[in-house]
Amino acid sequence: MAKKKVLFVCATGVATSTVVEEKVKEYCLEHGLDCEFDQRNVASVAQIGDEFDLIVATCQVPAKIKTPVVMGLPILMGFGAEKTYQEIEDILRS
Repeated sequence: MAKKKVLFVCATGVATSTVVEEKVKEYCLEHGLDCEFDQRNVASVAQIGDEFDLIVATCQVPAKIKTPVVMGLPILMGFGAEKTYQEIEDILRS
């Protein structure tokens, strides 16, 4: 399976996306998912979003893109995190 590219976004590209990225990286490592990770602010999605296999966001993504977007807030908050991790894994394995 080819290495997948995952983009993490939040309003500023610094705070909440960092926390979610670290948790998803750990999950991917534990589940044998080979990925490259990047982190940006949500405004950059319109220009670069389609370059990725998955976007994990902690805010609304207003741009119209083809890349699947998963809301990362459950990972940040701890409620519904397992369902979100499974959604991420399903997309990355497809």
